[in-house]
Amino acid sequence: MPPRSAPTARQQRLGSELRKLRERAGMTASEAGALLGADQARISNIESGRAGVSAERLRALARTYGCADRQLVDALSALTGNRTRHWWEEYRATLPPGLLDLAEIEHHAVELRTAQTSILPGLLQTVDHARVIFNQGVPPLPPHEVEHRVAHRMRRQEVLRRAAPMPYTAIIHEAALRMRFGGRETTRAQLDHLVEMSGRENVRVLAIPFERGEFPGAGQTILYASGPVAQLDTVQLDQSHGPALLDAADQLAKYRALLDRMEELALDRARSRDFVRAIARAV
Repeated sequence: MPPRSAPTARQQRLGSELRKLRERAGMTASEAGALLGADQARISNIESGRAGVSAERLRALARTYGCADRQLVDALSALTGNRTRHWWEEYRATLPPGLLDLAEIEHHAVELRTAQTSILPGLLQTVDHARVIFNQGVPPLPPHEVEHRVAHRMRRQEVLRRAAPMPYTAIIHEAALRMRFGGRETTRAQLDHLVEMSGRENVRVLAIPFERGEFPGAGQTILYASGPVAQLDTVQLDQSHGPALLDAADQLAKYRALLDRMEELALDRARSRDFVRAIARAV
């Protein structure tokens, strides 16, 4: 089977974790391949996500690398096998790969935490609010592409409503709450929706008022997706050119600390809900 031309973020992550295990073992790709009856190119393609690997072969690689972390090996094994076609694949020909990767990461996460200082979280946006945002693209997006992006964003929100919804924490600065997108009616409807969603058991909306002053992470949009084991956590940062994904241990630790600090500064759940309601009434 020829190498994949466009591996997904999940496939790339599996490969990068196998590369980390090999490098910690002090082995080259050629040495690893020789022990498993494969050539260097095969190992390199697996590590780049361009070639698949079976659960059996993955466990053999883990043994070869001396990895005794059973939970990590089990979690990596769950990433192997034939790729299941999920809903976001419908958009592969119409949307940038980064947006599909984001949907994939959210779908497979066991918990999500986000921090927003200038815009509301995509998973909590209304259709009208999202449409206004996408219409602000530079260069402008054609109408059909705007609608594709809006529909994709609404489908992403299903992770909060499915039979076993994941815990979701949204830390939102007052600046983002007071931004008006689409006029008074759209803004008020969006804030009311935010209040409604904050009443769900799995959703925490935490507001940071202006009066809290400066804080670390201000100006950044952060999404922290927790995996089945801590080593498979992922941070996604919004960039002008598209989502950036981080997974190095020191990067994960940095953004966990940032989010923890921002939570400390935020109002609690009940006061945050009242805070958003007050802003909605003033619109």
